[in-house]
Amino acid sequence: MTHATDTPPVARMHRRSGGKIVAGVCGGIADHLGVDVFRVRVVFVVLAALAGAGVAMYGLLWFFCSTGDDVERATPRERRQAHGLIVLGVIVLLANGIVASSAPASTLLALIVILGGAALVWREVDLTGAPTRSGVVTWLRLAAGAFLVVGGLIVLVAAPDAALAGMNPTLLAVLGTLVGVVLLTIPLWMRMWRSLNAERAARIRNQEREEIASHLHDSVLQTLALIQKRSAQPEVVAQLARRQERELRQWLFGDQARRSQSLAAAVAAVSAEVEDAYGLEIETVTVGDVTPDELRDEKVAHGLQSLVASAREAVVNAAKHSGAEKVDVYCEVDEEQIEVFVRDRGVGFDPDAVDADRQGIAKSIRARMERVGGSARITSAPGRGTNVALTLPRPHRDGSSSILESDRQSKLEQK
Repeated sequence: MTHATDTPPVARMHRRSGGKIVAGVCGGIADHLGVDVFRVRVVFVVLAALAGAGVAMYGLLWFFCSTGDDVERATPRERRQAHGLIVLGVIVLLANGIVASSAPASTLLALIVILGGAALVWREVDLTGAPTRSGVVTWLRLAAGAFLVVGGLIVLVAAPDAALAGMNPTLLAVLGTLVGVVLLTIPLWMRMWRSLNAERAARIRNQEREEIASHLHDSVLQTLALIQKRSAQPEVVAQLARRQERELRQWLFGDQARRSQSLAAAVAAVSAEVEDAYGLEIETVTVGDVTPDELRDEKVAHGLQSLVASAREAVVNAAKHSGAEKVDVYCEVDEEQIEVFVRDRGVGFDPDAVDADRQGIAKSIRARMERVGGSARITSAPGRGTNVALTLPRPHRDGSSSILESDRQSKLEQK
């Protein structure tokens, strides 16, 4: 059996935890790409001058990327460089806003104060929902961030020269309160969202473990108990082991398609039935399968049923008369036809010496395949085993089949 190659896991970017300056975004990008963190921070400062694109990008990465597990803290030199770039970025962003818009400087300054206060709160609480450090300093920083957000909102909505000064004061107060609450409680919402995701993932894993445990108890453990009771009967033990192996492989790697919905499932089910009934090993390999449209066609479905019945008869004959311990069944579906091969390495026989009253091959295999437009070819010799090849043409889009078309052409040529 062949299995699909496992795809390698995709390496995800994580923000720095121990070595962060603000939120660890630049450090996480540098670690993920393997570049110098100073260059990443310079890029963000340059992008901040482009209508605040760097700030928006930084906020989105802060929001969606989780923190890593690094513990190494940034060096004093790296911190000085980062603080200098932060100040430069704020100046560039403020200057760009003043030049690009007609809003007064007080409005832009209030916006920067609001964003700075929110960033201070987020930095302390982080997106995990828990303060990074406990103590008075942490709570003082949280209070300072909340004060900056509230103060900036008051300036933004109450300043005489503010852009929103002409709006209804009550509406402005409500709007400012909502914005402040949202900005300050984003870490709490993120904590709730991640907790729900973690709980959901844990519940799914627990359900999968319970399902696996139930299946193993109902199948593998029961079979092992039977093997212990029948340990003095090697043939029964081998049969139980083969049956359990087949069921476990189908449960792990195969689909649970029913016989009426899949030719491959029907062939595998026939092989399993004969194997359980006669106690020999049957190795079944299927390549391809028929389409659902073909199964809905009554004539095609009848042809497939005849093909499966003929294959079953061939497998039963091999189990009863070949004397072999193993029978191979191979089914292949291509664009033109369906082929099923049943082969054993048993005693074999001479097809020409079969008695006239033995009609199993003639009626149950050959005649059955010919009635649905197929063919059966049996190759055998004493002491060299038997090979049964069953062929059934697949219908074309116009409803015809390649073998039937060739028969009609030959008859027309003869006329």
